[in-house]
Amino acid sequence: MEKKDFEAWLDNISIAFLSLTDLQKNETLDHLISLSGAVQLRHLSNNLEILLKRDFLKLLPLELSFYLLKWLDPQTLLTCCLVSKQWNKVISACTEVWQTACKNLGWQIDDSVQDPLHWKKVYLKAILRMKQLKDHEAFETSSLIGHSARVYALYYRDGLLCTGSDDLSAKLWDVSTGQCIYGIQTHTCAAVKFDEQKLVTGSFDNTVACWEWSSGAKTQHFRGHTGAVFSVDYNDELDILVSGSADFTVKVWALSTGTCLNTLTGHTEWVTKVVLQKCKVKSLMHSPGDYILLSADKYEIKIWPIGREINCKCLRTLSVSEDRSISLQPRLHFDGKYIVCSSALGLYQWDFASYDILRVIKPPDFSNVSLLGFGEIFALLFDNRYLYIMDLRTEKLISRWPLPEYRKSKRGSSFLAGEMSWLNGLNGQNDTGLVFATSMPDHSIHLVLWKEHG
Repeated sequence: MEKKDFEAWLDNISIAFLSLTDLQKNETLDHLISLSGAVQLRHLSNNLEILLKRDFLKLLPLELSFYLLKWLDPQTLLTCCLVSKQWNKVISACTEVWQTACKNLGWQIDDSVQDPLHWKKVYLKAILRMKQLKDHEAFETSSLIGHSARVYALYYRDGLLCTGSDDLSAKLWDVSTGQCIYGIQTHTCAAVKFDEQKLVTGSFDNTVACWEWSSGAKTQHFRGHTGAVFSVDYNDELDILVSGSADFTVKVWALSTGTCLNTLTGHTEWVTKVVLQKCKVKSLMHSPGDYILLSADKYEIKIWPIGREINCKCLRTLSVSEDRSISLQPRLHFDGKYIVCSSALGLYQWDFASYDILRVIKPPDFSNVSLLGFGEIFALLFDNRYLYIMDLRTEKLISRWPLPEYRKSKRGSSFLAGEMSWLNGLNGQNDTGLVFATSMPDHSIHLVLWKEHG
């Protein structure tokens, strides 16, 4: 058939085809297909793929593709990555999607990272760690053995754990290797705190002492309390040491000379915790940068301005019940912005700028649960049987880890949290090292550590 005649014939056929019903059109196509050979069928297949299987990620501008992808959940996106290399490339480069997914899992986001493929990798790492937490497979345990009597005092920083014992010694351990770095002779230790050069101990003999790690020598002795010293804190910049005692007082000392600068009264129970911390918020009573002293007993938390004035006045007293019907558990968190303490009613969080209670977290069966650490995303809790991780955004427990029969203490200094930065959000690098430590009846130290990433 000549081209001119063919084109005329095709126009007539097209007009007739368009006048048919859908059913008639289908029957016509079926008949034409049945008359077609291999060449025609191959041609039909190639053209149908172009018409029906439109790759929108390939055809759309990248910005529109990213907008559409934001409506899909991460697990669906991971499945979509398997469609083709092009889809994997586009989806993996959708930074906002993977950053949001990581945030939803409680991971920190560093906006300075420019690599477009970075955040998908972070998400894959995050989902693995969160699965390990859910399946109770994120931690492992080990022990430190070396003391010959009760270990009462523990303090942790920068991968090192200090232990103070009734065997009249204090030891400094490398948590990662389990090796004892220093061991010095001391008095009975109820509280310890250390840095690279020195160790400060509060004792059941009613005194505080400062020791040099390298020589084991006692460099300062602080005498004045009439009861056991359960908590100590110090600041080298201020040259100040503070101590809380069973004599119901808090003493402020000159760290370098051992001179008592102030005795703070007002507590009517043993002072089991003192915290010296720089304020980060402004109020009528303090400004950012001011140093603040917190002291806690069984029922109250007192807030003091730290200075050398003799007549130091308590700024505020916090409690959870005016009639003292509810006692506070001997754990206290203060980061300069918020104060957090646990009680039989739950976790109480105060705003340090206003001293108002921001929230009370009451998970099921909270009466026996104690606070270990509190951050922006997670809280670390424990009771007689388990270590718990709570997602503070939902106030749900997301993981637990079994604990052995550890030594129980009313004053709570024989157990502590390890690394704390991950409580403000995991980042794939801060989930290492010590999570929890407690002294055992056999005088060893039981450690719970993050397990290496799978």
